[in-house]
Amino acid sequence: MLPQSEDTRRISRQTLPANDVEVGKRPRKPWLVLGITLIAVTAVLVWGIWSRVRARAVLSGETAQVARPAVSVVSPKRTAPAQEIILPGNVQPFISSPIYARTNGYLRKWYFDIGAHVKQGQLLAVIETPEVDQQLEQSFSNLNTAKANLALAETTKNRYQGLLKDNAVSQQDVDNAVGTYNANKAIVEANQANVRQLQALQSFEKIYAPYDGVITARNIDIGDLINSGSSGGVKTDLFHISQPGTLRVYVNVPEEYSQGMKTGTTADLSLAEFPGRKFQGRLVRTANAINVTTRTLLIEVDVDNPAGTLLTGSYAEVHLAVPAQASTYLLPVNTLIFRSEGLRVGIVKDGKVTLSAVTPGHDFGNEIEIVAGLKADDQAIINPPDSIVSGQDVQIVQAALPGDIK
Repeated sequence: MLPQSEDTRRISRQTLPANDVEVGKRPRKPWLVLGITLIAVTAVLVWGIWSRVRARAVLSGETAQVARPAVSVVSPKRTAPAQEIILPGNVQPFISSPIYARTNGYLRKWYFDIGAHVKQGQLLAVIETPEVDQQLEQSFSNLNTAKANLALAETTKNRYQGLLKDNAVSQQDVDNAVGTYNANKAIVEANQANVRQLQALQSFEKIYAPYDGVITARNIDIGDLINSGSSGGVKTDLFHISQPGTLRVYVNVPEEYSQGMKTGTTADLSLAEFPGRKFQGRLVRTANAINVTTRTLLIEVDVDNPAGTLLTGSYAEVHLAVPAQASTYLLPVNTLIFRSEGLRVGIVKDGKVTLSAVTPGHDFGNEIEIVAGLKADDQAIINPPDSIVSGQDVQIVQAALPGDIK
């Protein structure tokens, strides 16, 4: 067979029917479109499902994150071996005495006013007692009369006893003479006692200082009526005298600190009138009994005051060192949870909350002592919500020390 020319082949292709050309292509085109469509639909479905799964995962994560409350925690701080407590104290003189009159009369003279330093035995005032003076003069006259009668009775007795030896008088006369003598002797002794009593009352006209000290009050003036109270009236308070060389400071210590109050313990005093200055004292005695009304222990702190720097009657703050329990901790008060079953503290461990029962000790305002229920490595939740329960998942966002909490 002869080969066809190029023109013959071109004419042959042009003269073939179109249907003959498409017959070979028609079986492949629908399957291709279908495959592409399936791939596209599958891609859309996969993308949609993946988007939903991813959104659900994100939502679940966010929900879980929101379900875990964020909390701040603080670690407990161990208390110091000894703690200082500051209590109010009343400064009083070592000795303080009001001076009263022991006799009635009018004030003639006073010699010392308030603030005067006096020595023991110095004359402070003189009271004029004309009634006592007159009674003393009368008692002297009665005494002299009694002595004269006693002398006469003694002479009569001696004379009768001499005459009895010669039987010049009867025994009855002698006995009468002796009896008269004894009676007059008793009258003399009674008058002597009355004189001594009135002399003692007269000696009370002069008021003397009972000890070295300072006059802190003078309640009389010249011409005032002085009443000793012997007749049932109100006694006259003449002076007040105190001895400020050593001061007594009385402090009421709460019962919880009472076991730490030991004799010999030092105590520091601070007063508002001496800012930045402290005066050292020493605990000398305690009442050894709790006052049932105030539930406090009364203690006495003595402070030397040789120069009189501190004034009696002042208010002082007494600083006392009290031994602390060895296993106590301090927590901020905003970590406490008040529940009906008792006081609780939320402890975070491994992301979960445990409500631990605690026993409170001393309350220091911003901090409170915990004597039981805590360990040194615990993490306590600050400002816990009221709805918090044991086993709840939480996340820690901030950890602080007790000193960081204001």
